[in-house]
Amino acid sequence: MNVPITPNVSEIGQIAVAVNDVAKAKTFYRDVLGLKFLFDAGPNLAFLSAGNVRLMLTTPEGHGEAGKNSILYFKVTGIEAVHAAVVARGAANARAPQLTAKMPDHELWIGEVRDPEGNVIGLMEEKR
Repeated sequence: MNVPITPNVSEIGQIAVAVNDVAKAKTFYRDVLGLKFLFDAGPNLAFLSAGNVRLMLTTPEGHGEAGKNSILYFKVTGIEAVHAAVVARGAANARAPQLTAKMPDHELWIGEVRDPEGNVIGLMEEKR
């Protein structure tokens, strides 16, 4: 008997973020957050690398609306220093880093900033 293979989802490959100004957003994600710029695909598409995840900046399409996206959470080490540095480089502070949850083997700390379009960018650290 043949059992159909169920596809598995294991990791994020790309995240699209709707913005009104791709050039301005690219500058923020590259220069303020420090992501690696990969390439442009026309005036309304820019791609950056966040480790193994590709970030696609694009103008709103369909139901997308700039500034009203899901939150992107970036893993960091030394969350207080990273948050302060990102704010100093131009991000708007949304929430200072704070203890969010105590797990059996670590503490989860989260802080948040906003990009120029108002999208929330989460910074997270698992302190052991």
